[in-house]
Amino acid sequence: MKLTGNCQTTAMGIMPHTDIERALELSLSLDIPFWPQLPRYSFYEDMYVQISEHFPGIIVDFEKQRISFSLEKFYGELDHLLNNWDNDDFFRLSPEYSVLFHRFLEMDLSPYQYVRGQNIGPVSLGLKILDENKKSMIYHEEVKGIIFDFVARKTEVQLKDMLEKHPGSFVWVDEPGLEMIFKAFTGYASDRAQRDYRSFLENFPGPKGVHLCGNPDWSFLLQLDLDILSADVFTWGHIFSRYKEDVKDFLDRGGIISWGITPTLTEEYEKENVKSMIEKLEEMWVYLENTGVPREQILSQAWLAPSRCCLVNPDGELTVEKSYRMLKEVSEHFKAQL
Repeated sequence: MKLTGNCQTTAMGIMPHTDIERALELSLSLDIPFWPQLPRYSFYEDMYVQISEHFPGIIVDFEKQRISFSLEKFYGELDHLLNNWDNDDFFRLSPEYSVLFHRFLEMDLSPYQYVRGQNIGPVSLGLKILDENKKSMIYHEEVKGIIFDFVARKTEVQLKDMLEKHPGSFVWVDEPGLEMIFKAFTGYASDRAQRDYRSFLENFPGPKGVHLCGNPDWSFLLQLDLDILSADVFTWGHIFSRYKEDVKDFLDRGGIISWGITPTLTEEYEKENVKSMIEKLEEMWVYLENTGVPREQILSQAWLAPSRCCLVNPDGELTVEKSYRMLKEVSEHFKAQL
């Protein structure tokens, strides 16, 4: 599936809503809708909990809303995983673990060119969940390979389910942890992480997409075999756009950049408006134009999105919804240039 950009709007999966129908309504108001993840609605909707269904060694405490890992439990459950490796039902996202996914697939998605799903990525999953000794499970060498293969398999089955509903379906992975692997304190050497991630992408079904909100090694990400790179350029665009040669090569290979531009944090949103968001994108895009990237190429291979997910605003979902409205106005401005 060859993807087109044309400044279509989309957004990250995590939303602060507790009302399922309102969250779906907001998602479906964008050019590329997605099934929402609502951790405030249920801990089952937390992205780490969702991906952990049937992963050996995982312990979910729903009362305390904690997720942890046991190496002993991992070995006790590993055979069950391996015996079910070719069973799609085993890797399917169940209604218990995501009401929203199944509700999304029940809706009329035919008007849309694309629809999107998402999973937490293997690096973020492996770094986030700790064992009883506070050690990230990705540091267990015998576990790390299973993490990468498991996420790829879950992504494959999610995409299969979505393709039955819509031919323009794709799934990307959220990878906040990719920012961390390039910091020495993680104990996960960046050269090893790069090899692991390239191998992971070889097993990644459909268009290969990664989203993150941080400031990683952009050269590494832009040089990966990716079809989609989603970034928070509201915060990090002044750095991201300076990787001009890597950005140009990525676009020349046909890649889509999802430019996360409209702020979702209340104190940031209140300082901005549609004009300032347009100017911020213009500054980045003019810089790229001046280094040899045609404006037509930038626009035709761009999606636009809010800058990041946000669950911490005191106004709940209000600022996030305002950010979506601002996003659509910014998008219309640039669509007029196509």
